[in-house]
Amino acid sequence: MALRKKVRRIGVLTGGGDCPGLNAVIRAVVKTAVKNYRLSVVGFENGFGGLIQNRSRELTLNEVAGILPRGGTILGTTNRDNPFHYSMLIKGQRVFRDVSDRVIENINIQEIDALIVIGGDGSLSIARELCETKGLPVVGVPKTIDNDLSATDQTFGFDTALNTATEALDKLHTTAESHHRVMVLEVMGRYAGWIAIEAGIAGGADVILIPEIPYSIEKVYEKIYERRDHGKLFSIVVVAEGAKTAGGELVVQRTVEDSFEPIRLGGIGNLVAKQIEEETGMESRVTVLGHLQRGGTPTAFDRILATRYGAGAVELVMAGKYGEMVCLRTPKIESVPLAEAVGEMRLVPVDGDLVRTARQIGISFGD
Repeated sequence: MALRKKVRRIGVLTGGGDCPGLNAVIRAVVKTAVKNYRLSVVGFENGFGGLIQNRSRELTLNEVAGILPRGGTILGTTNRDNPFHYSMLIKGQRVFRDVSDRVIENINIQEIDALIVIGGDGSLSIARELCETKGLPVVGVPKTIDNDLSATDQTFGFDTALNTATEALDKLHTTAESHHRVMVLEVMGRYAGWIAIEAGIAGGADVILIPEIPYSIEKVYEKIYERRDHGKLFSIVVVAEGAKTAGGELVVQRTVEDSFEPIRLGGIGNLVAKQIEEETGMESRVTVLGHLQRGGTPTAFDRILATRYGAGAVELVMAGKYGEMVCLRTPKIESVPLAEAVGEMRLVPVDGDLVRTARQIGISFGD
């Protein structure tokens, strides 16, 4: 898409769940825009909700000073406010309305020439729709802690979450061995098991259960019995929250309306540990990392990748490449149309190198 007018002012928002590196992207957007192109930058607060309700703040160089190592996002975020399906209460009844025209009005009020949306599949799908149906000049930045966006080699935040999970496994090993227990670690991964498999390999797990490979609990028992027969009186099991049995059952914690992800998974770690203890008689304990994986200081890798994405997003704006998303095509930062960036997940290849390597060193996937 050709650049329609001179860009003087850009907006930025963070949508979906938080993850380490968001502030690094914001910082890079502001510094690149201000230092290289003398642009002003507006940050919309709490995701698309800020666009709908016109809640924003000026982002100056002083505003982003010192935020590089900080987790979370200084703009706030939410995974609820879809302007094309916006929830509101009218006379005590919850209804949904298309308020996308209000978004465009607020963009015009703020005199925004282009918008950078930092988010995962849900947020980027909204960005694509705003661009295609409302003509809003949009550039996307990929963000998902699960590392499951197919159009980029890696998303920021994943490396930090991976390191958090690996450190947890290192610590669980010593207590598992001391007490002769089975330790089950539940990690994030709704549809893709990247955190589980990479942390499991790095942390010396004995069993890894991921969404891509349906498991049989009997096969998990077999692995634990095998270890016990060889004098190993403890075992480590890593399970992604979205792992499912051969019958396709998921463990659902609860459902939430008005969310990009209405089905909230969780509890599979407790289920697996209970089944193992009842079958084997070995004391089993569960650690659910949950939001610990989302918090804290981003790793050096995530800081660098997020910074490259932020700078790259501004370059796309200045080149008039709207409707595109920055992506990592190792070793380069490139771009891809949003239409190709959303709707298809990057899953762990069941016959790929990671799974093959794990099997070669004796890790069971419960299949």
